[in-house]
Amino acid sequence: MAVKAAQRTPSAPDTRQRLIDVAVRLFTRRSFAGTSLQMIADELGITKAAVYHHFRTREELLTAVVEPVLRHLRVVIDTAETKRTSHARAEHMLTGYATVAVEHRAVVAVLANDAGAIELLCAQPETSDLIARQLALLADVTPGPAGRVNAAMALAGIASAAGPALGPHDDDALRRHLVEAGRRILGLRAPRRPLRDAPAATD
Repeated sequence: MAVKAAQRTPSAPDTRQRLIDVAVRLFTRRSFAGTSLQMIADELGITKAAVYHHFRTREELLTAVVEPVLRHLRVVIDTAETKRTSHARAEHMLTGYATVAVEHRAVVAVLANDAGAIELLCAQPETSDLIARQLALLADVTPGPAGRVNAAMALAGIASAAGPALGPHDDDALRRHLVEAGRRILGLRAPRRPLRDAPAATD
């Protein structure tokens, strides 16, 4: 009987991931500011103390929620910056960002629409640096302020359109539409030979 009971007890990594999954749902539904650790505990049917075992604050939990996205995005940015021309750099950044948005749809939607979460993340130097680098890669296509406006619109539009609010879509088709729309905003021509896809996310 003791063995069976142990088998029913979730492991610490399982509980941590369940907390992250529930947090994403509640952040989407209620916003980051409108979600408390107690709400997350209630949703999972556990005590608040059990949540504290993994995350002491909502801020720690948000960091864990976005880490896979930022890790994937960091690879895309690092690779894009090695390309020889501004157009090649922007193309890789655009296609890579679309891939990130599709693979992490729920989290990217939170980041696109939740001012509280955005403010907190932008206050972190590493995250702020990633945002600035991806903007620069896309803005370099068009000189001056127009380039930055185009870049901001492309990033925000992709994040919003990739979110679950628009309903289910085939991932490949969605990614293609996002890239095509981004190219129109940025004034990019499609490459003659398709670029390799951005690296897939790794946990």
